[in-house]
Amino acid sequence: MEFEHSARANELVGRVAEFIRTEIEPVEAELHAATRTAADPWLPQPVFKELQAKAREQGLWNLFLPVAEPGNEQYGEGLPNVDYAPIAEVTGRSFLAPYVFNCNAPDTGNMEVLLRYGTPEQKKQWLEPLLDGAIRSAFCMTEPDVASSDATNMSATAILDGDDVVINGRKWWSTGIGHPDCELLVFMGRTDPGAHRYARHTMVLVPRSTPGVKVERLLPTMHQYDEPHGHGEVSFTDVRVPASNILVGLGRAFEIAQGRLGPGRVHHCMRLIGLAEKALELTLRRGTSRTAFGKPLVDLGGNRERIADARIAINQARLLVLQTAYLLDTKGLAGALSEVSQIKVAVPRMAQDVIDMAIQLHGGGGLSDDFPLAAAWTSARALRLADGPDEVHRNVVAKLELAPYLAQYREAK
Repeated sequence: MEFEHSARANELVGRVAEFIRTEIEPVEAELHAATRTAADPWLPQPVFKELQAKAREQGLWNLFLPVAEPGNEQYGEGLPNVDYAPIAEVTGRSFLAPYVFNCNAPDTGNMEVLLRYGTPEQKKQWLEPLLDGAIRSAFCMTEPDVASSDATNMSATAILDGDDVVINGRKWWSTGIGHPDCELLVFMGRTDPGAHRYARHTMVLVPRSTPGVKVERLLPTMHQYDEPHGHGEVSFTDVRVPASNILVGLGRAFEIAQGRLGPGRVHHCMRLIGLAEKALELTLRRGTSRTAFGKPLVDLGGNRERIADARIAINQARLLVLQTAYLLDTKGLAGALSEVSQIKVAVPRMAQDVIDMAIQLHGGGGLSDDFPLAAAWTSARALRLADGPDEVHRNVVAKLELAPYLAQYREAK
């Protein structure tokens, strides 16, 4: 098994890193501060569009696109997961970079869904504006009134009524819904409660402007609203859209969700590895430049061992994610089910631990907005719930590990 990146990937990694260093990092702290103090923090700062235009001019745009499949050649050559992984890691060092390169969640996942499952008409109406950066999108799946860790619990409905689909229910943690350019909602609702538990739900494309769609509130994550993107609670009251807005067909939501979440989890995890690398770098700078009790901070209280443990943990996590990316490229999701769940458990926990160490070495400053560490810790902690909580993924890994042994036990009996 080789993890050698292609010449194209190596070149893109260098160019992305240089763009972040020269264009994004010099303005990022100022941009975040301006957003927080703006009269309307939900309106993007003008410099953001300027950065996007520069990135696009340099060909650093939509780099997440997968290798083109038959029928999708017009949307670019794309990259295999192994080659996009190091790019995602570099962008993860900056909260702003994924948005500048049009490679941010949930838009990337929604674009991949449209790319893989959308009709030509759906691609024209929604995929192309998303790829152009003209609009944004949200994914409406999780619900406040049921245990959403079991997606079969989703009780919001999407009922076929002649040539229309009628949608009712309430969703929350719909990331991106706060952005003024968010125009598309990918909605998952129950269509047939009597069908097989994994064939009851349907995914539907819902324009945000459709009557009956209402953003009830924007949700803070540990007191952070993540402006101008945000996470919201959205109600759907007798929302009516054409049946042509259904993705693939009735009862196909779980199939689509699994296809969406495999590569998406690689993206999330590699960005988190970049964030952990950034936290470790800040730790090393702080630990070698500050003194206490007559010694550099790195020489106090076992900090050298903690730094070593952080390096080991980051490298281990990276190799696990690259193995997962390799399996997705060569065997598809069916051949990487365990590994996709493994990285979803291991990487956020690793990042949370590394960032927590960085906060400790920064003292009170680590809890402030003077450093990106508090926001980084929140991101890592949130990803232990997003795209499925740790417990669900650990159960998937255990189930796959136990399967052959349980089969042998049954045969023996």
